Amino acid sequence: MDVFASIDLLKSAGLHADCTMLDPWYNKGVGGELPLEEYDDFIRRLLNETAVISDLMYLWGFPEIIGPYVRFAPEGFYMAAWLTWYYKNCPSVIRGWRSSQNACLKFMRKGHKLHPENFLTAEQKQRFESGKMRFVPGLPSVIEAPLIIGFIGKNERTGHPSQKPEAVFDKLLLMAAKPGDLIFDPMAGSGTTAACALKHGMRSIVCDQNEDYIQMLEKRLGVKRIAL
Repeated sequence: MDVFASIDLLKSAGLHADCTMLDPWYNKGVGGELPLEEYDDFIRRLLNETAVISDLMYLWGFPEIIGPYVRFAPEGFYMAAWLTWYYKNCPSVIRGWRSSQNACLKFMRKGHKLHPENFLTAEQKQRFESGKMRFVPGLPSVIEAPLIIGFIGKNERTGHPSQKPEAVFDKLLLMAAKPGDLIFDPMAGSGTTAACALKHGMRSIVCDQNEDYIQMLEKRLGVKRIAL
């Protein structure tokens, strides 16, 4: 399903997501590349449309592509954090600097609450719930996890060409939501967002317009798509 059609579907159903994961193609290299202005317009529209049905949005991209989008916060939202996924096992054969990071911009509705308490130890959580913990520490803005290549991430691998590890999405979802909350991913790829949401007791709605990816997602999650 087209990304904007899936957003419209949530609007028409009156559904509201606590968190949305946006991982579009990065407009880099061959396949799906748009003129820069058109890609900028696509990202701006993507954020504005998603802001209608979500309180928090994560937008992924390479740093050199995504940098200008820190200014694209929709009305009522602000750019709350620049997060980095850092990996050491990049297989690139490019001479010179090898890419070893992806960037993720966090846009959040003003007044929306995060959940750093999800990362507390059992002892810390007891103090937090009893009101004895006045300050809950956050997480570092750099998440280190290896690429899913070779023998690494073998249990997660689906065959998707740019699959991100669950170790990265786990942290993003746990900071953004609590059990029972609704997570939305309109460009779900291999279904990592849904797999992590399921693991943490969250609900999810995921879509993709690529038939191969939908089949990967169905196999990974053990579910079948809803016919619309």
